[in-house]
Amino acid sequence: MQFVDEVDIHVQSGHGGSGSLSFRREKFVPRGGPDGGNGGLGGSVYAVADPHRNTLVHFQFNPDYKAQRGGNGAGALRSGRAGKDLEIPVPVGTLIHKKDAETGELEQVADLTTVGQRVLLAKGGRGGLGNAHFATSTNRAPRKVQPGEDGEEFDFHLTLKLLADVGLVGFPNAGKSTLISVVSAAKPKIADYPFTTLTPNLGVVALSGDRSFVVADVPGLIEGAHEGHGLGDQFLRHIERTKVLIHLVDVSGASGRDPVEDFDIIRRELELYNPELIAKPQLVAANKIDALDDPKRVTALEKRAKKLKLKFFQISAVTGDGVKDLIEAAWPIIAKGKEIEAKEIELAREEEDDAPPPAAYHPALVAPLRDSKKTTKKRR
Repeated sequence: MQFVDEVDIHVQSGHGGSGSLSFRREKFVPRGGPDGGNGGLGGSVYAVADPHRNTLVHFQFNPDYKAQRGGNGAGALRSGRAGKDLEIPVPVGTLIHKKDAETGELEQVADLTTVGQRVLLAKGGRGGLGNAHFATSTNRAPRKVQPGEDGEEFDFHLTLKLLADVGLVGFPNAGKSTLISVVSAAKPKIADYPFTTLTPNLGVVALSGDRSFVVADVPGLIEGAHEGHGLGDQFLRHIERTKVLIHLVDVSGASGRDPVEDFDIIRRELELYNPELIAKPQLVAANKIDALDDPKRVTALEKRAKKLKLKFFQISAVTGDGVKDLIEAAWPIIAKGKEIEAKEIELAREEEDDAPPPAAYHPALVAPLRDSKKTTKKRR
């Protein structure tokens, strides 16, 4: 499946139904008496976090979404049927921004981080009032009705931020894809050339004691990534939600680069992209020790990590040496982060429960719709 993490969509809620102009046929009642019913409420559009969606690719082929309009009112005080709401499934971790039609500016309206989370994108139009609503003691045969209110129409920009507990970062060919293939069931493309990984990969790591977490392999970074060099910073958003970062550094000498310099460059790129990334808990892993030709490269990197008070590990993603210790070291940080998240979700739910319920819709209890010179005509 193609990986797509940014799309634009157009959303329109349903129009409200028109009120009915009708008179009942009853003896001794002027003109039969008004009995036109109210129009139905138009359907609203919602976005829902769906655990079965992993990418935004389906929006590329279906960018337009429109809810059902409300039914028109009818005689005998029959109200129109309410239009069906439209729910748009999006991956968990989707950011939704409203796009200004004139300036193109984006305004965040939702961040769907939990399964089943639902947000209103466009509210359905109100139904118009039928002529029965306008009957008074002095106007017993009103011919006034209201058209339904138009539904809302917006453009939205959707951005996906993968929900992973651990983010693997490093230069191209540092061994990130090999590591994620060893610790999880993920099968990323692995080859001996730079930028083998072109899209983020996710894998589930299972530990003893029914423990598990999600790890993300982000495409390799190079110096100047925050300015668009290499693959640029287009995938760095996918590690913004992680609880711990693992720096994978090639110490084999095959790349011809200095491990300490590589490590410092990646840290600098993360900080330039988002200062909050560099503040996350971090682990440093010297990879490819099975092909090490100069022990001083490992010693220098370990010294640099200790200076930054970061835990240091020597591993080989190919042979598996040291990998278990690295993964186990990440777990306490992940567990603490999950505990904090659970408390935040519980607090948010308590606030929702305390909020007053929305008032039930009733056309006679809301402000009248806009006046129209053609109020006696029904919308086709």
